Amino acid sequence: MKTVNHWIGGKTVEGTSGNYGPVTDPATGAVTTQVALASLEEVDAAVAAARDAYATWGTSSLAARTAVLFRYRALLDARRDDIAALITAEHGKVHSDALGEVARGLEIVELACGITTQLKGELSTQVSSRVDVSSIRQSLGVVAGITPFNFPAMVPMWMFPLAIACGNTFVLKPSEKDPSAANLLAELAAEAGLPDGVLNVLHGDKIAVDGLLNHPDVAAVSFVGSTPIARYIHTTASANGKRVQALGGAKNHMLVLPDADLDAAADAAVSAAYGSAGERCMAISAVVAVGAIGDELVARIKERAEKIKIGPGNDPASEMGPLITAAHRDKVASYVTGAAAQGADVVLDGTGYTVEGFEDGHWIGLSLLDHVSTDSDAYKDEIFGPVLCVLRAETYEEGVALMNASPFGNGTAIFTRDGGAARRFQLEIEAGMVGVNVPIPVPVGYHSFGGWKDSLFGDHHIYGNDGVHFYTRGKVVTTRWPDPADAPAGVDLGFPRNH
Repeated sequence: MKTVNHWIGGKTVEGTSGNYGPVTDPATGAVTTQVALASLEEVDAAVAAARDAYATWGTSSLAARTAVLFRYRALLDARRDDIAALITAEHGKVHSDALGEVARGLEIVELACGITTQLKGELSTQVSSRVDVSSIRQSLGVVAGITPFNFPAMVPMWMFPLAIACGNTFVLKPSEKDPSAANLLAELAAEAGLPDGVLNVLHGDKIAVDGLLNHPDVAAVSFVGSTPIARYIHTTASANGKRVQALGGAKNHMLVLPDADLDAAADAAVSAAYGSAGERCMAISAVVAVGAIGDELVARIKERAEKIKIGPGNDPASEMGPLITAAHRDKVASYVTGAAAQGADVVLDGTGYTVEGFEDGHWIGLSLLDHVSTDSDAYKDEIFGPVLCVLRAETYEEGVALMNASPFGNGTAIFTRDGGAARRFQLEIEAGMVGVNVPIPVPVGYHSFGGWKDSLFGDHHIYGNDGVHFYTRGKVVTTRWPDPADAPAGVDLGFPRNH
């Protein structure tokens, strides 16, 4: 059986803990790979490699860093199909979704290639007699990233390219459920000329996570995952004096006003709710229909959802793949099977779905729940699967109040033809990312990604300007130089004497 080992100090390092985790093919349910799970000693080794590399990388020139990143970008582009294939094999998402993931990760690599302008300082001259003040940004040292299973390439690329472009060194702890893409990213970085130890990949479970959170040589931690774990990451790392950005869960809403193009809204709801099998933090999981349009909107969503082709991710005909594990599939199904008892109308029930020839895969069909109560489990919890809840509101104000009452504030959207309504919505809604007739408003790389409330713990969003600020710290230098005409007697700099 294939074993995924660590990448430390520029080379593959076999696990020594004796503990391994299974990696399955979600389409078949078969265990195809095992991944080494790090001990605390291996955490120390990865951090030590990063610390040693920082001694030279942290003082390297911007030109040298960006040269590596430009070569890295070219290699990633050339190997995007290979990266996507690993994602499909271990996560299960269809190949087109996997390619889209790689493309969104490449955006941040491209941002890192232009880091020179992001790191420019500021200068104020003559703030007082012969006194100048400048502000500069400097790297932190060793930083760590803990990333989720749902985007095994994109989310790591949202972190380490910016971090290393800013002069830091990096220890990546990817999900143990789909670890292979992270290793390929590191190998390609080495091929691009990244010095040994600048990027390390440490596989593991809670032992590895806690080791990084408590390690005295780790200066900052980036995290993307569920809200309970994000809260734990933030609390633990902050207590150890580390800088933290911890992005948590979501319950993203889409408000559909009576004037909306219902075909466009239905198309958007289907793609945003069921794309990547709903396993993404920016999925639309709750549609709020305002006024009398609810029945017609639900009918159009149902019509489209029933046509979605479900199958193995490597089948070009598949539009949605399986879920990551059988346990997760069963948890997602439980929200659907319990929905009717909590007052919902089950319009589509995707539980019990199988694919011929792949009966042991982690399959679930598309589910659509209507007239969902805000008290129900299907509404309150982040399901992270292909389950769409529809709620009803009589007015715009009622819909916005319902949405703002959610403890999550990641992403949201409004569908309307009215510019005034859209303007009010973008100002009144309590969420970090807003789409107007755009169902999944993930910002482009040069704007920052992140939510509000229980969707973000820490002060900085990820990538964009916030990402650069997170991976650097400011320093202000105040300088005073005497006028050369006042040089001491006997020192002639060629300036006329003032007196």
